[in-house]
Amino acid sequence: MWGDIAIAFLLAIVTSFVATPYTIKLAKKVNAIDMPSDRRVNKKPIPRIGGIAIILGFLVSSIYLIITMSIEQKIDLEQSNYGMKLLGFLIGIIIIAISALTDDIKDLKPWQKLIMQTIAASIVYFFGIKIDVINNFEIPAIWSFLLTVGWIVGLTNAMNLIDGLDGLSSGISLISCLALLIIFATNYSPAISIVLITALAGGIIGFAPFNIYPAKTFMGDVGAQFLGFALSIISILGVAKTVTLVVLIAPVLVLGLPIFDTLFAIFRRIKKGKSIKAIFKADRGHLHHRLMDAGFTQSQSVTILYGASAAMGMLAIILINEGVQKAVSFALVLVVIIAIGYKGLKNYKNDLIEENIRLGIAEKKPDPEDAEDSEEEKEESKKKENKVSKGKKRKSKKTSKTKKKSK
Repeated sequence: MWGDIAIAFLLAIVTSFVATPYTIKLAKKVNAIDMPSDRRVNKKPIPRIGGIAIILGFLVSSIYLIITMSIEQKIDLEQSNYGMKLLGFLIGIIIIAISALTDDIKDLKPWQKLIMQTIAASIVYFFGIKIDVINNFEIPAIWSFLLTVGWIVGLTNAMNLIDGLDGLSSGISLISCLALLIIFATNYSPAISIVLITALAGGIIGFAPFNIYPAKTFMGDVGAQFLGFALSIISILGVAKTVTLVVLIAPVLVLGLPIFDTLFAIFRRIKKGKSIKAIFKADRGHLHHRLMDAGFTQSQSVTILYGASAAMGMLAIILINEGVQKAVSFALVLVVIIAIGYKGLKNYKNDLIEENIRLGIAEKKPDPEDAEDSEEEKEESKKKENKVSKGKKRKSKKTSKTKKKSK
């Protein structure tokens, strides 16, 4: 089994690494170029369909291992209907890849992307990959459908939204893959899920040298959406044997950073725009934007978020293997240590930011929400000034009229 895992890992790395330079050439031909803007951190045009290489690495490795392991009778595709499930997964990948690639080249509208993601997730569900049992309780079909599709579509978008800095989305995805691999390997998960998560990790590593700061290419929507889509589905396959509430919480913790960032973005945008439509309006309020606006460099921001993601992954591993009490006690001890060292960490952070600003490698910007509040305050003060000036004018007119009457 471990030999097969090694093959899956290495084959995906080599395929992805070899394919990435070709995606750079293809991006230039089809004009899939990420141009600098206020929301983006890149200072020059960069190709943005490198995610195709990750998909190729994953597919080549997975298909090869599934065929060879089936021939060697190490996995049975008829067992638990895995043949149909994997076919549905493949069809979903094709739909996501075509939709996201089109978006990278022509810019689709948010609702168009959402429809394609929902179609892909629905196909996966109807081919048998679903969340339908928790703690031996069978979930009604409609709720099972909504839960499964919601999980897949939500994570697909979450990974896409957090893809804002060089190597950020790919790094967080890799950390998530490693955490899920440990959880699967230590909890007797199906062999197919272990092979798939290993192949996905290999595909990311092969692409990483071209994506870490300073990036030569971005993965684009085609890469970020694929990673979220694949992670959501593999996490369902991996916990299929022991579907308890605790086991279901583990993937949420592992992928907690992009999930929480997306939830905060939804609430923030609704609050700001005061309508559901505002969810689809891009802003600079994501975690990576806030870190950079605070004065951290791109590399420092990515490292901080890697650390947060790794901590959540470790918490999930402890939760699954050692139980809730050990996980909670670990989290509490961690919080206490951070609280004790908070002042020192804060001083170090301030010194680091000052050094960055002094060297000219970063700049501190006002918090977006504070900036909005200050703008609103300015508008209100202007309105008050206008009212006061209008009142004074009226009073002066009245006094001039009374003077004329007295004369």
